[in-house]
Amino acid sequence: MTTFDVNAILSSTAYDADGDKVGKVEQVFLDDNSGEPTFLTVNTGLFGAKESFVPAKDARQDGDRVVLPYQKDVIKDAPKVDADQHLSPAEEEELYRYYEMNYDNGQGADRDRDLTDRDRTAGTAGTAGVAGAAAGRDDDRDLTDRDRDLTDRDRTAGTAGTAGVAGVAAGRDDDRDLTDRDRTAADRDDASVVRHEEQLNVGTQEREAGRARLRKYVVTDHETVDVPVEREEVTVERTPVRDGQARTGTIGEEEVEVSLHEERPVVEKEAVAVEEVGLNKETVRDTQRVEADVRKEQVDVETDTDRDRDLNGRGDGLGGNAPRR
Repeated sequence: MTTFDVNAILSSTAYDADGDKVGKVEQVFLDDNSGEPTFLTVNTGLFGAKESFVPAKDARQDGDRVVLPYQKDVIKDAPKVDADQHLSPAEEEELYRYYEMNYDNGQGADRDRDLTDRDRTAGTAGTAGVAGAAAGRDDDRDLTDRDRDLTDRDRTAGTAGTAGVAGVAAGRDDDRDLTDRDRTAADRDDASVVRHEEQLNVGTQEREAGRARLRKYVVTDHETVDVPVEREEVTVERTPVRDGQARTGTIGEEEVEVSLHEERPVVEKEAVAVEEVGLNKETVRDTQRVEADVRKEQVDVETDTDRDRDLNGRGDGLGGNAPRR
């Protein structure tokens, strides 16, 4: 196919391996890497309404004819692929498999790399399982230490003797937290956050919704037709002998014969063309409603005054008048 004239191919007619006409060559698909022809599309089906893909390998050009190395029925039954867009690797692989051709697309090495990475990931997961078990033991130790801290805290509270002392300690901790936050805010001259929200990107995807076929079959009807016919019948006519005619004769036997005719219906049948039935496709535009939930971020502003009010209104054992430092 590398020696073919693509423009000449597009104006040629395709024939199968037996020399039967298949249809007009509609498009030529080129390889993305080498730029050489890989597939031809040929108009097939009723009134050429279908474009069938045929590999360009082993095809030959003979003037305004392109001879394909496949039977006409094989080409007509090829997988239906959208001829108005770039061929995807899955579509190429389906076509190569249908025509019993090898298809690699350079994916063998990538597949081996994926398997190696998968094994490494499985090994890492096993190590993570061991780490998880160790983390579980650390959690048990943390719980034991936490119980000890609670016991020491209870002892400290008992030594103090009053809830007011605990309130004073809590007030001191809050003051320290406010001082640390003020220092952090002072270190950042320009404090800002980035707010995000989700947006719906709506498009369309074409898929095969069904197939339509024309099928011709034979039915038998019984018809009744009245045909006018004629036949001859015999009637006896007696005429007296007029004067002047011979009145004498010989008595004896005599026989006269006449032929009678009749018409009989004759039925003949012939097949005549009455109409041509075809399938046409038309595009109908409609509207479908799509609904989905989207998330977005909101930003609230909090000042030190609001934080002080929250601390004063927080329950700490002494109501709103806890001692503060």
